[in-house]
Amino acid sequence: MKKQASQQNLDSSKNSQPPKCDTHLVHLDNVRTSMTQLLPMDKAQHMAEVFGVLSDANRLRLVSALASQELCVCDLAALTKMSESAVCHQLRLLKVIRLVKYRREGRKIFYSLADGTILNLYRALAESLEDSNV
Repeated sequence: MKKQASQQNLDSSKNSQPPKCDTHLVHLDNVRTSMTQLLPMDKAQHMAEVFGVLSDANRLRLVSALASQELCVCDLAALTKMSESAVCHQLRLLKVIRLVKYRREGRKIFYSLADGTILNLYRALAESLEDSNV
């Protein structure tokens, strides 16, 4: 039932155009006030890259696994039912944008989330989705 209602909402949003201003009048006070809040292009680009990397379901599952504790590649592969090679590839992408860090213990490498920022983002989104019953 939820899936059908969600699909109907999606279909209706595709068919309707967003509302537009009836008259073309720029409110300069609003524009000036908002200018200080607008992301600079370089920062927006970096954020887009982070969100782009996080747009993959497998990488999000790895983040969710690392949200509670550090894990080695073997554990992550077993947990996510992915090959170790695939896990390594996904972790490499997460490492490049500094979302995960690692430490070596003998021949094993343990991964964890790099800092609280990604953990907070993950938890806030997961909580929001639970609240909206998605």
